Amino acid sequence: MQRILNIETLKQVGKKVKIGGWVNSRRDHGGIVFFDLRDRTGIIQVVCSEKLAEGIKDEYVLEIEGEVQERPIKMVNSDLETGVLELKAEKIKVLAESESLPFDLRDLNVSLPTLLDYRPLTLRNKKIQAIFKIQEQVISSFRKNMKELGFAEFESPMIVPSNAEGGAEVFHIDYYNRDAYLSQSPQLYKQILVGVFERVFTVARVFRAEPSVTTRHLSEYISLDAEMGFIESWEDVMDACENVIKDIFSDLEKNCSKELKFFDIGLPKIVKIPRIKMREAQEIIFQRTKRDNRKEPDLEPEDEKEISNWAKEKHGSELIFITHYPTKKRPFYTYPDPKDSDYTLSFDLLFRGLEIVTGGQRINEEKELVKNIKKWKNEPKNFKFYLQVFKYGLPPEGGFAIGLERVVKQILGLSNVREASLFPRDMERIDQRLSLAQPKKAKPKKKK
Repeated sequence: MQRILNIETLKQVGKKVKIGGWVNSRRDHGGIVFFDLRDRTGIIQVVCSEKLAEGIKDEYVLEIEGEVQERPIKMVNSDLETGVLELKAEKIKVLAESESLPFDLRDLNVSLPTLLDYRPLTLRNKKIQAIFKIQEQVISSFRKNMKELGFAEFESPMIVPSNAEGGAEVFHIDYYNRDAYLSQSPQLYKQILVGVFERVFTVARVFRAEPSVTTRHLSEYISLDAEMGFIESWEDVMDACENVIKDIFSDLEKNCSKELKFFDIGLPKIVKIPRIKMREAQEIIFQRTKRDNRKEPDLEPEDEKEISNWAKEKHGSELIFITHYPTKKRPFYTYPDPKDSDYTLSFDLLFRGLEIVTGGQRINEEKELVKNIKKWKNEPKNFKFYLQVFKYGLPPEGGFAIGLERVVKQILGLSNVREASLFPRDMERIDQRLSLAQPKKAKPKKKK
């Protein structure tokens, strides 16, 4: 007899079947034992004798043969997809045993460190699983939308010879006794491939050596990146980004209603996302709070929250585009505003008070790029490979990058971005907490 999935038992009433899964819970009632057996499709109730269930505990992995029966009407469980039936077990085989659980896996009322310390176990919780079903759908929707718009997918390298962003927050690696880095962004490769395919996208792992332990930063995260050539305006890029976000929310509503119910949070209804310049946002914030950050080169976290509150009150929108960030706060390849070169044709998209997207138009002229590379205190020779695409002609182009974990965090109202990362990396953790691991090793000397 071949194993079937729990959800498939709905079409097998009155028949004998074989199922397999984990014991989600056990209940003993006067000589009869009830199991909730969990597989990848959900839970089914199993009923058997005490003798057949002897020694079986939560999280045991079982293979069970028996007859699918309808439950009495008074015993129907409307919370389960299989709640109208149960399996009367005739044979149980233990495939794997489990030790006693360190906490209640069903309620999972634990601290964030405990949640992550026991990640292989806590991922079995239905609500935690829902986070990553939703994350999977976000990626799927992004990929679908990009392909429908004629974007070609590519795989971006993680090991790079230079720092694309021009800052110091990179992870250095010893690459066959030479210097190399973990990629901060697939940006340079996106631009190179615009010169080949015109429109490209990638789902990339990127790395930021930011010395930050906050609720919004990760050292490794997933970036949904897109780049498009032959744009007529930098606003074409913003329009494309807005359409992608709309489609992501629409697909989540359509395909993840069951998972979203765990969090009791609605998805935003997008008609048109408001767009304002960064300096205008800072002025609005000052008028509302008297907190004067009007000369700052970027929005502070509390500013992002405040301008998001304004967008919801003024425009009924939980999202807002902030545009025209200062040139000195953007990477060297960002296109300056022709009307005021101190600012850029760039944008961030804020969602419920947190930046989830960065994008804009890029410089597509070699001479301007070389000038900026020097201005950002980098060496043009280190970008010789990248500069080829501009030397031999690249159309006006731009792109954007969506932070996957941040999007999921904001959709579900999670308190920390680490909750939206399957296996988070930060200053304090590489699976296990570093404070509990081996002592920090001395850095090896660089070899040239």
